[in-house]
Amino acid sequence: MTINKKYVVDTTLRDGEQSPGIAFTIAEKVTIAQTLDALGVSRIEAGTPAMGRDECRAFEKIKLACQQAQIIGWNRMNLSDIQQSINCGADIIHVCVPASDLLIREKLRKTKIQVLETLVACSDVIQAAQKELTIGLEDASRADWDFVTQLIETARDLGATTLRFSDTVGIMSPLLCKSAIIRIPTDIDIEVHMHNDLGMAVANSIQGLRSGAKYADSTLFGIGERAGNCNLEHLLIATQGKMDFGINLEELQWRQALLKPLIFKDDRLYA
Repeated sequence: MTINKKYVVDTTLRDGEQSPGIAFTIAEKVTIAQTLDALGVSRIEAGTPAMGRDECRAFEKIKLACQQAQIIGWNRMNLSDIQQSINCGADIIHVCVPASDLLIREKLRKTKIQVLETLVACSDVIQAAQKELTIGLEDASRADWDFVTQLIETARDLGATTLRFSDTVGIMSPLLCKSAIIRIPTDIDIEVHMHNDLGMAVANSIQGLRSGAKYADSTLFGIGERAGNCNLEHLLIATQGKMDFGINLEELQWRQALLKPLIFKDDRLYA
């Protein structure tokens, strides 16, 4: 049996910290990042430097503490946010681009043309800083596919190395996930970011990987906004013998157990 090589982007410190009742100190963030790095996680989404001084301090300490993983700074499509990530030394500058009509109209209050123009301006700053650019399509699962196609072509033309397809409100099924991912051209790496509102984050992530994605976003214990994200442990269990993420399952389980009291300070949060 052929074992496919795939990669994990851990977002415990960014999306995971958006879980109700969960918050980390700077020292706790560094400990979590060091654990992920030791496990062999290839990319760590370490936070959003634009959130302020403490987030920047945490980000800089994480960057110094990690030996292997690439450290990602998450950003809104905003030049000020991006400059903060560059200043903090992020290896990868991730730009989140609202893709659905609803978010473009109600969240950004921009037109689609303005979205594309702003993305180009953001890319110029990132390229000038000689940083790796990745682009995330927020709410892609509810977006008009013609505009998704425009965003994919723009991302490729701007030199983005990876395109994140986000099921932001967790509405996809594996079948829908497959039908979307196989439509993305193969000349850019694909990353899937699946939420667990319908309990499908792990299944959708696996289907995304089977359909051509190179990266899957995940978190420790599956924590994350609302119902959470793809659970890294469950992802490894479900893909044993079929996909290789470069992470030992038993090591993950004992290292994750050590972090449990740090992540779930209130036992009632962990069921």
